[in-house]
Amino acid sequence: MLVAVEGLDQSGKATQAQHLRDRLRASGYKSRVVSFPDYGTFLGEEIARSLQGERDYGPETMQLLYVANRFERKADIDRWHAAGLIVLFDRYIASGVAYGEAQGLDPEWLTALQVSLPQPELTILLDIAPETAVARKTVGRDRYERDFALLTRVRESYLRQAEQAQWVRIDAEQAPDVVAAEMAAAIEPRLPELR
Repeated sequence: MLVAVEGLDQSGKATQAQHLRDRLRASGYKSRVVSFPDYGTFLGEEIARSLQGERDYGPETMQLLYVANRFERKADIDRWHAAGLIVLFDRYIASGVAYGEAQGLDPEWLTALQVSLPQPELTILLDIAPETAVARKTVGRDRYERDFALLTRVRESYLRQAEQAQWVRIDAEQAPDVVAAEMAAAIEPRLPELR
């Protein structure tokens, strides 16, 4: 099963995906978390340089780098899925659409670029206000995290996508244990039978 955990920076995606992975493992499921961008690859390093201001790529180039970075892990994702793992993505396809759309790119083009990637069977949106994202991380923010207007447009894209595709939307302004419980409740009815 492929599950995408989406949301603004500081919405708790990484933490909650790891908690959910641990909960699934404790219940006997094989599970792993995959984070994007994957900064451990050549393309991931280039993305990191751009986010820190060392490169000045336009929105199209950045989104092509993000998509290519996800394709770098496609064979791994296919293998894990075929082996019966529950793969939890800390950002995935919808993230590219949200950030690209927020920068004026066509969401249909952004979606089409990623149609050959393994598609998530469930997407969970951890929804927070841009003000919360900024308040949760006050130093060391990258160029996207420093752009409040951009974060506002990213959230609008996420909410639009969530409504169109019937994602599970969780209010991530709540206490972390409440968010974790709601994530578990969202995935448990969809879990495959343990063999």
